[in-house]
Amino acid sequence: MQQLPHDYARLINESIKDRPSEMAVTVHMCRGNAKSRWFAEGGYEPVAEAIFNEMNVDGFFLEYDDERSGDFAPLRFVPKGRTVVLGLVTTKRGELEERDAIKRRIDEATEYVPLEQLCLSPQCGFASVAEGNVITEDDEKKKLSLIVELADEIWG
Repeated sequence: MQQLPHDYARLINESIKDRPSEMAVTVHMCRGNAKSRWFAEGGYEPVAEAIFNEMNVDGFFLEYDDERSGDFAPLRFVPKGRTVVLGLVTTKRGELEERDAIKRRIDEATEYVPLEQLCLSPQCGFASVAEGNVITEDDEKKKLSLIVELADEIWG
């Protein structure tokens, strides 16, 4: 298991080694997202140092929508120049997150990564599989609007 993150980093690097210089590559670390269920849990700590430092990508989309994702401490391994997209808005439930709660979570993340390297997004896609999630289109729009408003407020 301890070798696996290094192998993944090597394989991803090999697959993108000939990308055009103007192409940005990011990685989403998904824990599953089908019919509003998830398939894995646990923080990023066991893989963070290898993945964040060995993958030759521009950024990481990380799920942080609930406690199953762990804390922000693994972000201490993110090198300067890499973008971390915090998936703080869940796509699994329709209830809209509280603005201040999301802002507090972003503030927590800045203990490990500068605000300039952070972004905000949904934790995963709204329909990662054909069946999608148990959430209405109207709720999806509200969540996306919240993300845009907060991003504008925080990053301008």
